[in-house]
Amino acid sequence: MRQIFILLAVMMMTACGGKANNSNQEQVTDTIPEEQQIVFGEMVNRDNCFIVIDKPALHLSVYEDQQGDTVLLARYPVCVGKNLGQKEKSGDMKTPECTFDDPFSITEIKAASSWTHDFGDGRGAILAYGNWFMRLKTPGHKGIGIHGSTNNESSVPGRGSEGCIRLRNEDLDILKEKYAFVGMKVIILKDEL
Repeated sequence: MRQIFILLAVMMMTACGGKANNSNQEQVTDTIPEEQQIVFGEMVNRDNCFIVIDKPALHLSVYEDQQGDTVLLARYPVCVGKNLGQKEKSGDMKTPECTFDDPFSITEIKAASSWTHDFGDGRGAILAYGNWFMRLKTPGHKGIGIHGSTNNESSVPGRGSEGCIRLRNEDLDILKEKYAFVGMKVIILKDEL
């Protein structure tokens, strides 16, 4: 049922209200192998791309509206908040959720290769964000973004972040280079509780 909802919701994102490209419908519902990213279609215009993060399936997908069709371009495994559900407050270890009608967006993309974080696990402040931090506009919550997994690659895919969306470093670099831009829409699907 969740896969049908995702496919229908993605179809609603198209500017012309068209249907998803039939050649990609099967691929939209596939689960991602843990060991690799999947690249599906060819991008036409970066400005028409958007991201859907599926918390239950632990993947981030990049789609593009191509003349009324929604085309799946790429999919990457992710690590999301340790705890299930909608983020309510700082420190609750949940990743915020939104709808297709009211999406989040990337507000800035910052170089983060020297950024450190103390996870409170005895390692102290360590490099933790990969090369980039894609800050998200998530009303009511600060500091949420898409970033790498320096010193924590084994957490992807999985549940272990404090609320951000964590990718493998090489996937983050590809996402930034090929697809991401300031203003890009980001939809984070809710957990199945």
